[in-house]
Amino acid sequence: MNLTHKVKAFQDLNVGELYELLRLRSEVFVVEQNCAFLDLDYKDQQCFHLLLFADGALAAYSRLVPAGLSYPEIAIGRVVTSPAFRGSGLGRKVMELAIQSCRELFSPGNIRIGEQTYALPFYNSLGFVPDGDPYDEDGIEHVEMVKKL
Repeated sequence: MNLTHKVKAFQDLNVGELYELLRLRSEVFVVEQNCAFLDLDYKDQQCFHLLLFADGALAAYSRLVPAGLSYPEIAIGRVVTSPAFRGSGLGRKVMELAIQSCRELFSPGNIRIGEQTYALPFYNSLGFVPDGDPYDEDGIEHVEMVKKL
C-alpha cells in the first residue's frame, strides 16, 4: 500500500479534496454512526486538514484545530478512517501524523481531543490521558483526553 498525505489550510484545499473529506466524514459520522448532527460547524475554515491517501484513495482524515477555537489547547478532531481501510493501521498513522503536524503548525502545547470512550485504549497508546468525566454526544459516550507536551 502506497501512503501519501497532505496537510492543507482550508483555503488551500481544492474542490475535489474538500468533497472527499466531507463525504468521508458524512459516511462515517452521520450515516454509519447514525448521528444526525451538523458536521459543518464553521470551524473548518480556521483549521488545517490532514488527508491520508492509500494508493490514491482518501483512507483517513483529521482536522487540526488551533488553540482557542474548540478548546483552550490545540485540538485534533474529526478523526476518521474509511471503512474500506479499517484494520490496516491507518488510524494510528493518521493520529501520529496529526500529532506531528500540530507540533509543526502551532506553538508547542498540550493537545486535547474529545473521543468515543470505546477508543480509550487506542488513544492511551498514543499518550493521551482522560481529562474529565464521560459525556454524551449525539447518543455516543465520549471523554476529553489530553496529550501533554
